[in-house]
Amino acid sequence: QVRLVESGGGLVQAGGSLRLSCVASGTTFSRYAVGWFRQPPGKEREFVAAITRSGSTTDYADSVKGRFTISRDNAKKTVYLQMNRLNAEDTALYTCAGTSRTILTAPPRRTGYDDWGPGTQVTVAS
Repeated sequence: QVRLVESGGGLVQAGGSLRLSCVASGTTFSRYAVGWFRQPPGKEREFVAAITRSGSTTDYADSVKGRFTISRDNAKKTVYLQMNRLNAEDTALYTCAGTSRTILTAPPRRTGYDDWGPGTQVTVAS
């Protein structure tokens, strides 16, 4: 059974940075596509970033492009989300998601994930 566990959330001042981690178990991680999503208070969950199984291609929501960076270390079975220049609108529960239903040449995906972690809370104080 696949398990995803996020960490790295917390309280940060506006303009600050955080790095989130998502560790996977129970899957062949090098064949696993991963994405980050977030759910702000009182709002729907939204796509943040995605990375292909090889890590060669990434995709970002317009709201985070240029500020957030997604990366992965397949040896550690971990995907990271480096978040810089945070603002109050970034406050949300951040969740990573993954799927093994992908091929080597597939682009990053914004939908169609099968496995989800419980999330880590990020709060940005303005």
